[in-house]
Amino acid sequence: MNAPRKKIVSSAHLVAEDAAELSEFEYGLMVSASAFNRWMTRCMAAAGAPELSALDVMVMHTVNHRTRAKRLADICFTLNVEDTHLVNYALKKLVKAGFVVATKQGKEAHYDASDEGRALCQRYREVREACLTETVSALGSIENEEVGRAASVLRALSGLYDQAARAATSL
Repeated sequence: MNAPRKKIVSSAHLVAEDAAELSEFEYGLMVSASAFNRWMTRCMAAAGAPELSALDVMVMHTVNHRTRAKRLADICFTLNVEDTHLVNYALKKLVKAGFVVATKQGKEAHYDASDEGRALCQRYREVREACLTETVSALGSIENEEVGRAASVLRALSGLYDQAARAATSL
């Protein structure tokens, strides 16, 4: 007879009898977020920009996405970042480094990747392919469809957490 699998939870004092999996998910999410942030900064360092933080890297990729200029509000919305000051600081840092170009359109600034920024994102992709994608493929234990399902679940749960955050502000 198989023993029941022990749950790994981040905050045992918060676990409800019928929702231990949610705490297990939250623990996995915290650990994964830290690992992913570390990965982004190290990958970007290998691509040639060691001074960028995880948020800077996310902003850089968002600005480069679809090669069209974006407003600060659009970047914040895409990244689900409430504090516009953090994204604005990242944009200023990226502009100063020459990876992003800011242009005024009316009263708003629009941000686009410079040629150097697009080249940086391409180098990031190459490092990602060499260090991550090839390893995942070689392991063969994680199928692309499984990763896609996990991404769908994460997007759905992010909506639930956003809704819960809105509810918590009214308490």
